[in-house]
Amino acid sequence: MKKPALIVIDMLNDFLDRWPPTARINLIDSINALAAEMRKRGFPVIWVRQEFEEDLRDAFLETRAKNIHITIRGTRGSEMARELNVDPSDLIVVKKRYSGFYRTNLDDLLAGLRVDALLVAGINTHACVRMTAIDAYQRDWPVVVAADCVDSYDREHHEVSVRYLKGGIASVLSNSEIVALLTAAKEA
Repeated sequence: MKKPALIVIDMLNDFLDRWPPTARINLIDSINALAAEMRKRGFPVIWVRQEFEEDLRDAFLETRAKNIHITIRGTRGSEMARELNVDPSDLIVVKKRYSGFYRTNLDDLLAGLRVDALLVAGINTHACVRMTAIDAYQRDWPVVVAADCVDSYDREHHEVSVRYLKGGIASVLSNSEIVALLTAAKEA
């Protein structure tokens, strides 16, 4: 892993406003620390966020069926949490489904960046993080799930998803393990 990209998924107000304050701050602080480390080393940071039209015509089936108005374009809810340190050099991808790859330009973006591995962070582990990691694996990317930088409102499904991903889809490493790996790769 000599030139990874960090992909941060769905750190949006509509999702995070309902989180316990301590869990929210811990997750945001961990993501900010990893993103800063990536930028310091000259590696790309990509923020992937869900966004739907007000009439939900582009939303997934359950959202339309239940008329759930969440992450609506132009609303505060579709914006990334203000505590996140998003840099002007970072890239943003808007998605309409769980996976950051589904009908987005993420494949082309990664190819253009000429990265050799993907670090995945964000929420929710059991849904969007898991699906993005699986889709990255299916595209032959080496995948690292940043353990300190993923979480879910559903603890049981978070833990099951981490175990599943760790079973062959991805490595699951802490921020300190990721930094050590990046340092060792640079020195090699």
